Amino acid sequence: MHIRVVTSQPWDIEADLLALPIVADHEPDDTATELDRRIEGALAAYRALGEQAGKAHAGTIIRGRETAAPWLLAMGVGDLAAFDRIAALRFGAAVERRLGGRVVRRLAIWLPATLAGGDGLDAEILAELVARGVVEGSYEPAAIYRDDVEDAPPALDEVVLVVPGGDDQALTAAADRGRVIGEGANRARTLSQRASNDVSPEVLADEATAIAHAHGLEVEVIGPEQAAAMGMGMFLAVGRGSDSPPRFIVMRSGATGATDRRGRLLAMVGKGVTFDSGGLSLKPSDRMEEMKMDKAGACTVISAIATVAVLAPGLPLLAVAPAVENMPGPHSTRPGDVVRAMNGKVVEIQNTDAEGRLILGDALVYAERQGATHLVDVATLTGAVERAFGKRVTGGFGTPQDWWEEVVASGSRQAERYWQIPLVDEYRKDMDTWYAELGNSSGPEASLVKSGLFLKDFATRPWVHLDIGGSGYLRRATPWAARGATGVTHATLVELALRGA
Repeated sequence: MHIRVVTSQPWDIEADLLALPIVADHEPDDTATELDRRIEGALAAYRALGEQAGKAHAGTIIRGRETAAPWLLAMGVGDLAAFDRIAALRFGAAVERRLGGRVVRRLAIWLPATLAGGDGLDAEILAELVARGVVEGSYEPAAIYRDDVEDAPPALDEVVLVVPGGDDQALTAAADRGRVIGEGANRARTLSQRASNDVSPEVLADEATAIAHAHGLEVEVIGPEQAAAMGMGMFLAVGRGSDSPPRFIVMRSGATGATDRRGRLLAMVGKGVTFDSGGLSLKPSDRMEEMKMDKAGACTVISAIATVAVLAPGLPLLAVAPAVENMPGPHSTRPGDVVRAMNGKVVEIQNTDAEGRLILGDALVYAERQGATHLVDVATLTGAVERAFGKRVTGGFGTPQDWWEEVVASGSRQAERYWQIPLVDEYRKDMDTWYAELGNSSGPEASLVKSGLFLKDFATRPWVHLDIGGSGYLRRATPWAARGATGVTHATLVELALRGA
């Protein structure tokens, strides 16, 4: 998909279809009035009828008249006061998804100056987020395994953003940045929701290797024997029940020992459970098919480092993705087994379905030993986070506070929501066991907080944990996104890394 920006008037743009935002609580300006005149007052007539009154994501296709584009799509964006970065991203995605099943190859989108101003939005940020939204809105997961998908969003050859009076060079650069980030999110989404009989730990390692080679990154895949020699007792314990051996995936950008402009080496760590049955602590059968998604954190960091390599080649960066399959079997780890972590801590595995924190703990220790100065891990870690925050907010922990705030600021820049969960140290004693230094489960009380406290035991540098157990996967399609993997946190990680470029 090619994206360009023009500063002409919207009615002069040649395209298969021109999309225009309709604000619910704002009178049309001179440009909108002239555009409506050229289509014989159709916009005003639709508004009077109540067909198109600006309700967010409500779209109406209208025949063009005195316009270069033969068709127009009037897409509601809600009240102007509420039009923020999230609304801008969803506007671009909703336009693309509204065109599902239509024959559109060249899409033009008018971005009037009235949309910029709220939530720190300027024309460049607006162009970036709308472009990214179009790319992410084009994603159709049903196409992973099916040749024909009814009403799929159109495969666009070109997107033209129409920004009258803007700086076309700066806006084009911003829009292209959005395109690259959107394509990276879609890559993560595809990897995340490929079926478990298609993507084992070994296949995930192969995919990461191919992505690394395509983007000029170093890659190392550590197998079980080497992991055992390195002392990764928690990582290896999770995959013991599966016939698919674990793989510990490491991707690097930049020279060995190098740091970014701010003197940092950021490590992005992602949970890569290619299927999670719960092990001997077997999950209920309801929705167990979704457990192919338990590798979403790993897929996100694998894709994020590749996205950064496109936008800032050679920027020092580390991605670590421990990949395992958690299955019951004759060699499975049992509840009550005791293992030694990579940092020497002795851990009792009380619940084999609390496996994500085990592999992440060893991965955090490994990342620090590779020189990481700052850590962010991403994981579908708990069901509790979805019960607390639903599908629209990602919960997380962080220490120290300024590092958490920097991660959240990167997310806000990229229209991703986070909510901080307190690390209440008083709960740490509940994780003590008779046999080990800590256990990986201690009952339902404050279980979400305790998941963070467990990981905290394995990070000595500035660290943030992002739990995408709710936000990483949609069970129902929305006007701006398909059902399935969301790619959430990918844009945040990219933005965070680029702060050091």
